[in-house]
Amino acid sequence: VQLQASGGGLVQPGGSLRLACEVSGVTLSTYVMGWYRQAPGKQRELIISMSSGSSTTYLEDSVKGRFTMSRFNYKNTVSLQMNNLKPEDTAVYYCNTPESRPLPWGQGTQVTVSS
Repeated sequence: VQLQASGGGLVQPGGSLRLACEVSGVTLSTYVMGWYRQAPGKQRELIISMSSGSSTTYLEDSVKGRFTMSRFNYKNTVSLQMNNLKPEDTAVYYCNTPESRPLPWGQGTQVTVSS
């Protein structure tokens, strides 16, 4: 099982990024999936999650109106569209399931928001 996130980078405040996460070794459609982030010195936190049927099941207050998750079960991929990025969004971003047994964590993708 592998979770491979990509699409991170350096972006100026107010900018946008689109992250992708390719999931291999499991059938994505059987899992609720989410995006997490871990900022320096902080614990990893769930910021958004989505059911197999593409209903948003959780959305952290700080990203409401700015971040949108999508999933493409047929190609085992989830994505995260991030708009109006702020310096406090700087973190390593991961995808995983918020269900009781997470899948093995991937390396994540670094997002840095700075002018």
